[in-house]
Amino acid sequence: MKIKKIYQDFSVCQVEDYSLVNLDSEYSFIGKTDEEKSLVCITSEVPSNVIRRDDGWKAFCIQGVLDFSLIGILAKVIAVLADNDISIFAVSTYNTDYVLIKSENYQKGLDVLKSIGHEIVD
Repeated sequence: MKIKKIYQDFSVCQVEDYSLVNLDSEYSFIGKTDEEKSLVCITSEVPSNVIRRDDGWKAFCIQGVLDFSLIGILAKVIAVLADNDISIFAVSTYNTDYVLIKSENYQKGLDVLKSIGHEIVD
């Protein structure tokens, strides 16, 4: 499997609403429940109406379009990282999965994935 590095710094946030979110950004992930409105975005694009934020995340995606019939792709990646004491924050789009790792563990995470046969691509 190919793991594609993303060269941006990310923040995980809670926001009051989505009115100030840059939906034209290269990366913007929103999630809403009855209790909160969440946003994962490029750190330099965190909106001013943020309630809470956690900076210092780096990301990669599983390259290629993942068919819905595929089972366990993200689970396998997460399990390997967890076995190496690397916590993650995952988001998914229709096509693929994105994994965020705190900056201080990012290279270690990539190295672990490479050591078990995943190809790391730019």
